[in-house]
Amino acid sequence: MAARWPAVAAVAGGTALIGLHGWSYGNWINDDAAITFAYARDLVDGAGPVLQPGAEPVEGFSNPVWLVLLVLGKVLRLFDTGAIFGVPDYVLFPKMLGLLCCAGVLAACHFAVSRVTRWAWLVTLFAGGLLAAIPSYVIWSLSGLENPLYALAVAWLAALLFRAVVDGRVAAVRVGLAAGLLAVLAALTRPDGAIFVLAYPVVALVFARRWRALLPAGVSVLAFAVPYGVYLLWRHAEFGRWVPNTAVAKNQQPPSWSNAGRVVEPVEYLGWPVVLAGLVTVGLAFWLVPALRRPLVAWLVPLVLALAAYCVLNPEPGGEFRFATPLWTMAALVAALAAVEVMRALSVRWRAALAVVLVAAAVPSAPALADSGRGFASGPVVPLCQIAERYGRLFNGYADTIGLREGSALLPDVGGTALTSRLRVVDSVGLADARIADLVSTGDFPGLRDYVFDEVKPTFIHTHVPWTDLTGLTSDGRLAVEYAAVVLDRTGKNGDWVRLDALDGDDLVNLRAYARVTVPRVEASRAAAVTGRCGDVLRPGQVP
Repeated sequence: MAARWPAVAAVAGGTALIGLHGWSYGNWINDDAAITFAYARDLVDGAGPVLQPGAEPVEGFSNPVWLVLLVLGKVLRLFDTGAIFGVPDYVLFPKMLGLLCCAGVLAACHFAVSRVTRWAWLVTLFAGGLLAAIPSYVIWSLSGLENPLYALAVAWLAALLFRAVVDGRVAAVRVGLAAGLLAVLAALTRPDGAIFVLAYPVVALVFARRWRALLPAGVSVLAFAVPYGVYLLWRHAEFGRWVPNTAVAKNQQPPSWSNAGRVVEPVEYLGWPVVLAGLVTVGLAFWLVPALRRPLVAWLVPLVLALAAYCVLNPEPGGEFRFATPLWTMAALVAALAAVEVMRALSVRWRAALAVVLVAAAVPSAPALADSGRGFASGPVVPLCQIAERYGRLFNGYADTIGLREGSALLPDVGGTALTSRLRVVDSVGLADARIADLVSTGDFPGLRDYVFDEVKPTFIHTHVPWTDLTGLTSDGRLAVEYAAVVLDRTGKNGDWVRLDALDGDDLVNLRAYARVTVPRVEASRAAAVTGRCGDVLRPGQVP
């Protein structure tokens, strides 16, 4: 039992460092996470896989395993119920899940490297420190999204491959089966996770005789294909698509050679000196520590696959490398093991020299990463609470002001809106609207405008650049003819609109008077909304 304490302390210490960094982002939850929150609520409440009760089934989420965990949390009354220790559970529960996943990543590290070094606890703690130093990893692991679960699946797949190589069990059928199941966990956590089905077959073919590798590789692919295929069949039966609706809306394209150029983006984010120093350290590990050569190759396979997945995905605007979480995970594990074991293999003089090189390489990166984290903390990407307050609750107030019993609102951010709006929410980006997703993916913006103005006819429309400029909604003549502005900024492009045939008598006057008082108050409370302070519960019908 005593031998386990260093491992427990290393995992706990590394997780604490990640959590301490995450503390700087407060209660921030990304609004895209709230889309999955809304689906979890509706599934538990019996409305089905929909954004809102009564809506058409659309796969506006792309993280079914993460969704299942949120559903479980709601069933257990740990999520979407109220506050726990004064913190809203829609903040606390997903963040605690994220931290548990981070702990699981470090546990996978220790599980793997304990086979090759007596300093497994130090490698694990160092890996936790490296991950804690990367704002992108911490931000998205504690964003409410599926990133930490995705990283966990990849880390345990890598640990399985590492141990199999060290133990000489690469060609074991049980290893192939476990690898296939971990790959399907990654794929059902994020669509790009399907690429990790290649990890075990590649490692098996490299380290086992080909004829011996064929059976376990086939078992691995089959263990992946059966559950993944079942989900694909259910998806098509339920939603009429073979891919998530979100992928259609984002117009995700097949990979091309041009994607290879994106490999420099994560390198530039970390800094060229520190990446080159890391590569040199890994090279020294191959040279100086023969026992690490084979297992390190096994870890480089999922690292390269994670990098490939990042390069293939469409960039996320202002996303702080949202899709790089498994890449940071694998890079940290490889770098930590290589650094510790190279230091152990060198003489005292050369250890000092290498330490100086590593510190010098980190010097330019440290302030840049710190600035990145501070910048994000002061203006995080699309906070859930900001959306819930500005679009959900405010538009409820609009509807109440004119006595509207039923209506709809066309909006570009729908997570917090769906959790709080009593109106039918129409997603102008198309993440949760199949018809709009089809139009956006083909660039048919005239068709999108026809659909909005001639078929949907939303009661309220919110416009803001650059999205409404791209779609042409603000320049379409029907907006000026069929709608009246409730509130607009000086450009005339950012603001709220109401459909004229929904008004009666002094409704427009009353609506504008309400907006003059309420919108500045909502905007003034933006700082609180950004940091995640918008009440213990989010429910349809709430007003500012």
